[in-house]
Amino acid sequence: MTELSADPRATSARPSPTTAAPRPGPLLAVLLSAWFMAQFDFFVVNVAAPSFERDLHTGPAALELIVGGYAFAYASGMITGGRLGDLFGHRRTFVVGLIAFAVTSLLCGIAVNPAQLVGARLLQGFAGAVMVPQVLATITATFPAHARGRAMAWYGVAGGTASVAGQVLGGLMLDADILGLGWRVLFLVNVPIGAVAALLALRFLPSVRSARRARLDLAGAGGVALTLGLVLVPLAMGRTAGWPAWTWICLGATVPVGAATVLWQRRLAARGGDPVLDLTLFREGSYLAGVVTGAAFMAYWASVMFTLTLLLQGGFGLGPFEAGLAFAPTGVCYAGFALLSRALVQRFGLRVLQLGSLVTVTGLTAVALVLYFQPDRGALPWVVVTMAVAGVGNGLMFPQLIGASLVRVPVRRAGIGAGVLTTAQQFGGAAGVAVIGAAFFALAGSTPSAAGYARAATWTTVVSVALTCVVTVLTTVIRRAADRTARAELDRAAKTAADG
Repeated sequence: MTELSADPRATSARPSPTTAAPRPGPLLAVLLSAWFMAQFDFFVVNVAAPSFERDLHTGPAALELIVGGYAFAYASGMITGGRLGDLFGHRRTFVVGLIAFAVTSLLCGIAVNPAQLVGARLLQGFAGAVMVPQVLATITATFPAHARGRAMAWYGVAGGTASVAGQVLGGLMLDADILGLGWRVLFLVNVPIGAVAALLALRFLPSVRSARRARLDLAGAGGVALTLGLVLVPLAMGRTAGWPAWTWICLGATVPVGAATVLWQRRLAARGGDPVLDLTLFREGSYLAGVVTGAAFMAYWASVMFTLTLLLQGGFGLGPFEAGLAFAPTGVCYAGFALLSRALVQRFGLRVLQLGSLVTVTGLTAVALVLYFQPDRGALPWVVVTMAVAGVGNGLMFPQLIGASLVRVPVRRAGIGAGVLTTAQQFGGAAGVAVIGAAFFALAGSTPSAAGYARAATWTTVVSVALTCVVTVLTTVIRRAADRTARAELDRAAKTAADG
């Protein structure tokens, strides 16, 4: 099958003459180091929650903000971060984001009370939102078509490995108590990595930016952030707060605020301005389906990781490091099949997306059945095996899903395209953890036992299976749209050859 390339109409980006031929290996390594850090910090705080309670005397509300505040800031700032890359150049914006992420990680590591840590985590999330969209945007804008599939595969490997490493390495670093720093080392490790990555980014990243200068739409950026916040903050804090009136008021306000933001974006675009949310991107069927599919994917996968971690630690009595190791086979299978997925797509086409989602459905269904029939610690080996099967399916699907979603996004809008796509994924993950996590605690009961945790994990996994079935249907839409793009490119190539 002919690999898909970026839209040939996208010719308004201008690479710097000095960086027109970037070295793909170092370039990809620098980009993925940032992506790994951002994802790692999304998951690693879960294993450090008891340490925060012991050392900083954090209460339930502060713990929710330490975990959920990062997710909120990360998701709500992603679209604006993508637009900043389009306006000021992806390399410059990426370096600024990297430095900001290192500095805010330092602030997290030296926090002496819950308020300081919550504030630093919010800033760290916003820094990640500036940094991460430039990863996909740079890959889309600079990698040739024949190399983009492999780059996307490695992107998938880095993200999936980071989610598992947050559990495994986080638990290991806490047990090792490196230099007596305790939980602080989880954040401080980002400082040297971020500094080195920023220097290497200046050396290896190409300078790609739009030839047309524009102004940042601050009103639109604020509207997008407020809309996402009105959803994510109540979902993140509602359960522990007992769902007070303000949570329902915020959720109800989401619709008018979101509608007003979209209306403003349309009016600004009609006047020839530069809205932060480029609504024309959604006219491409493959992109729209990719955004929805990415949100559904992260909703089920983040919630499965969260609820099974609760089961392994609270129900089966495993420590943080042991629970992380239980997910290690899942991470290995995910990484291996993510790398294999490019070759399979080249040979069999985007049917591999549907195959991957069906394998995931099989794995998660097996998880639910195992826990239903054996709701005790004896189910642990089977949970490890069946989750590894789900990891195989996700590895086949997720990296190629990203590439197929961005194939019709013009280079000059690569930043905002990547920002919206990543925002949808992070929003789906945060919302999935909040909603399915709340269902898990309700099903587990007020005084949960191993059987109660297993029962809760069984039925929440069934919900995740349903979401995976939705993903399976949506991948059909993406495959058909991508196939139409490939045929159109072949027709253009044939016409050009005939005219020549």
